[in-house]
Amino acid sequence: MSLTTLTAILWDTTLSLVPIVVLLAFFQTVVIRKPLPELRRIVAGFALVVAGMVLFLAGLDLALFPLGRVMAEQLTSPEFLGVSALESPAWQRYWAVYVFGGLIGFATTIAEPALIAVSMKAETVSGGTVQAWGLRLVVAIGVAIGIALGTFRIVTGTPLPAYIIAGYVVVMLQATRAPRTILALAFDTGGVTTSTVTVPLVTALGLGLASTIPGRSALIDGFGLIAFASLFPMMTVMGYAQIGARRARRQAPAAAQHERRGPDPVQPTRKEI
Repeated sequence: MSLTTLTAILWDTTLSLVPIVVLLAFFQTVVIRKPLPELRRIVAGFALVVAGMVLFLAGLDLALFPLGRVMAEQLTSPEFLGVSALESPAWQRYWAVYVFGGLIGFATTIAEPALIAVSMKAETVSGGTVQAWGLRLVVAIGVAIGIALGTFRIVTGTPLPAYIIAGYVVVMLQATRAPRTILALAFDTGGVTTSTVTVPLVTALGLGLASTIPGRSALIDGFGLIAFASLFPMMTVMGYAQIGARRARRQAPAAAQHERRGPDPVQPTRKEI
């Protein structure tokens, strides 16, 4: 990557962060009317944020986007699918694409910093009722299902709105039956999954698939995987909470009956008889 490209990324990143800094400074000095505490520390942190974003964006261009495109090209090549170059493969031939999409969605979600932060906060606030690792696994399973279904949509060329509308109908129905304590967290998980790790790889995969599969358009079919990655975690989190609540209701009568009956009498041994 040339110095000119890095300079352009640095300039764009700085311009993107300037409105945030101006807004915070305005509220601190005009609304709150107090000087910024630890100004040197804030300036140093701002510089680190800019440097980190520049390196991250440069890494996307150098590695993640090309990697997703190369994987899509290899998984959809006629040699890998076992068909001739002139033959149009059936959707079943692309099974490796669905598996890879699901696995890459699961792996990137597990490593998503935003999800890690939210799951740790959820465990702390709930007093351990919501386990951080359990929440991350349930969300990752939802993303895996969503990405796998999204790659199927790209391969078959079926319309995106049909999937999204049907998915949100299911979410609304689940919301009427899921425990109230999990609803807000379930909807938040749909947003935190689409962050710094998941979005670049999933977007590159979708664009790569749409560019290599015959009859697909990168503009029309390449985008939309992020919508699947945001939708299905809400389903899996609410579904997991519903299963847990149902088990608790089944176990409650047995526990109450055991308390009313009291402890089981101690049976005498042969020596005592």
